[in-house]
Amino acid sequence: MTVAVVAFSSYIETIGRALDQIEAEEILAAQKRILIKPNLINSSPPPVTTPVACVRAVVEYVQRCNRVADIVVGEGCGSSSKETDAVFRALGYDALADSHNVTLVDLNYAPLRTLKNRNCSCFPRMHLPEIAFTHFIISVPVLKAHSLAEYTGTLKNMIGFAPPKHYSGTYGAWKKAVFHGNMQQSIIDLVSYRKPDLSIIDATIGLSEFHLGGPECDPPVNKIIAGFDPYAVDREGARLLGMDWCSIRHMMERV
Repeated sequence: MTVAVVAFSSYIETIGRALDQIEAEEILAAQKRILIKPNLINSSPPPVTTPVACVRAVVEYVQRCNRVADIVVGEGCGSSSKETDAVFRALGYDALADSHNVTLVDLNYAPLRTLKNRNCSCFPRMHLPEIAFTHFIISVPVLKAHSLAEYTGTLKNMIGFAPPKHYSGTYGAWKKAVFHGNMQQSIIDLVSYRKPDLSIIDATIGLSEFHLGGPECDPPVNKIIAGFDPYAVDREGARLLGMDWCSIRHMMERV
């Protein structure tokens, strides 16, 4: 199965069912280092950010499959007023790290690797954390509309890896503000350097108009989406928000 879309009952049960449907166990069992990447753009509570209960269920599934892998939860928040460690603390991720023997990593300050691709019009030179290339990445965003990208899911969630040292300023105070200049092409360029290996979208609620708040989906979407193909996962997420993914360029241009 390419993408699993499972009706929500609880995070433990539903994430387990979704990952079983895409036969994730064997692939996860083979990994030595795993990075789980929620969407913690700021310290706002869910559904703006990924609930810690969702990530806890992912951690527990991975630990059932693989007792020896090094598991980290990594994020680089975009807030102009807070650092990622404060966001982790505010949203309960410190407690998760303590109870489940995982490490929290602030991607905004992680050691970097520099890559080049002359075919990228926004970022022919890209700086990304070294950990993005040493770990199997599980992207765990929440389902939301977005004011500039139209839709934010697993592909756009990779912006959290971009270090503010290189990608802040110019288009506002947000730590990744350079992406605002040409959001669609910026996402296309970014994921040409690194895509998530596994994607799990928390579509239990959904934000129907704006990624930092505004109306929740009514009724709630009440789904968990999972798959190894991030484009297929995002296209399913867009469909659940009533969007035509063919009109969203970063989902059209597979790289």
